[in-house]
Amino acid sequence: MKPNSLRARLILIILPPLLVISLVAAIWQFHNTTIRAESIFDRGLLSAALAISRDVAVSDGDAISPSTRRLLNDTSGGAIFYHVYAPDGVFVTGYSTPPMMPPSAPKEITDPYYYNGSYQGENVRVLRFQDGTVVSGVAGVFNITVWQNADVRNSFVRDVLSRSFAVIALLVTSVAVVVWFGVGLGLRPLLDLEQAIAKRTPSELEPIRRPVPAEAQGLVTTLNALLHRVSRRISSKDEFISNAAHQLRNPVAGVLALAEAVQNAPNAKAVKERSAELVQAARDASDLTNKLLSFERASGTDILRAGLPVDLKAFIRNVGTAFNQQFPDHEVRLTYVLPSADVTVQGDEVMLHEAVLNLLTNSIIHGGAQVSCITLDLSVDQSNAIILVTDDGVGIPADKHIQALSRFSQAGGGPGSGLGLPIAARVLGNHDGSLEILDNPSGMSIKLTLPLAEDSAI
Repeated sequence: MKPNSLRARLILIILPPLLVISLVAAIWQFHNTTIRAESIFDRGLLSAALAISRDVAVSDGDAISPSTRRLLNDTSGGAIFYHVYAPDGVFVTGYSTPPMMPPSAPKEITDPYYYNGSYQGENVRVLRFQDGTVVSGVAGVFNITVWQNADVRNSFVRDVLSRSFAVIALLVTSVAVVVWFGVGLGLRPLLDLEQAIAKRTPSELEPIRRPVPAEAQGLVTTLNALLHRVSRRISSKDEFISNAAHQLRNPVAGVLALAEAVQNAPNAKAVKERSAELVQAARDASDLTNKLLSFERASGTDILRAGLPVDLKAFIRNVGTAFNQQFPDHEVRLTYVLPSADVTVQGDEVMLHEAVLNLLTNSIIHGGAQVSCITLDLSVDQSNAIILVTDDGVGIPADKHIQALSRFSQAGGGPGSGLGLPIAARVLGNHDGSLEILDNPSGMSIKLTLPLAEDSAI
């Protein structure tokens, strides 16, 4: 059997306990059968002793009846021997030399006394029995000894046990056969499922709808969830490739055109001017490429599964520091409104950092010349952390909210790739959170919602 075979595993799981149970049952059966055989054969000896006592009294010790003789010749499958002597020690009838009583036997025998002895070199089971009667005018207590070869009861025990063991062995073998062939029948729906999946092409990622046993339904549900994630991931990759090809076409063409212009410049001054334009075009193309890569990374769907705890108070200060380093010459004041208690969420701190930093960058680029203050406000409700990013710039009109969240689209035009808000929205979505643009007549106001970590929920 193969080591990873389900048949082998089930047999190894089922048969050892079954064999242990069978062994315990066999030991119990041996003990029970031995006790039962002893009781049956001892009662046979007692019946023979009572019959002999009766016949001796009736015939004055001369003979025993034919019925008693038949009883002695074939009781429990073997002959019974007997010996009777009178109260004065005179031999009455039977075999002359009964088996010796053990030294531990009581001096006065008032009840039937059983013991194991030896007769003519063979082990025997013996009953010493006393009965008061009158034989040939002699009244008193007569001693009657009956015995039988021990092999008779041993043979009976062996016969009963052999049949019991045969039944146990048959049951164990039957279980093994049922498991061996039953597993094959039970796995047939899964084997059919395997064949159906094997026939699929790499592009066929639709959910599996084939009926399966209830025990395998969880496996199929998990596989369908995996197929759904793979399908989404492939769609995201296709979308990324299409977007990248579309969005990079013009910047790359512009860089190429400027490079050719530098190459064909008529003089050094023209070369310097066109080189500056080429550098700026290359920077714009590089920024767009980085934004596209960020958008693709934000498409991951397993962020929470691999996420780590993020302290949002320290996180917001780190984002503010990175923002000031990125725009060292800006005159916009960055303020924080933070709670006194720690606020912890679970997720990818790098992706969250980029999402919030994009929002701050948008305020500088699209907020207009009047932007003078950006506020990062952190608060907590019963189960969520809320980050409110506001500025005093031109804001985003209510009718442009959907457009602002669309890829490569801007509510008010201007520089940039149009990916800042979409990247932030996707990052929040992958953290089971949300991004919402609020109506604010005096500037931009964006609300970020993230579920609190379990040990931080109120």
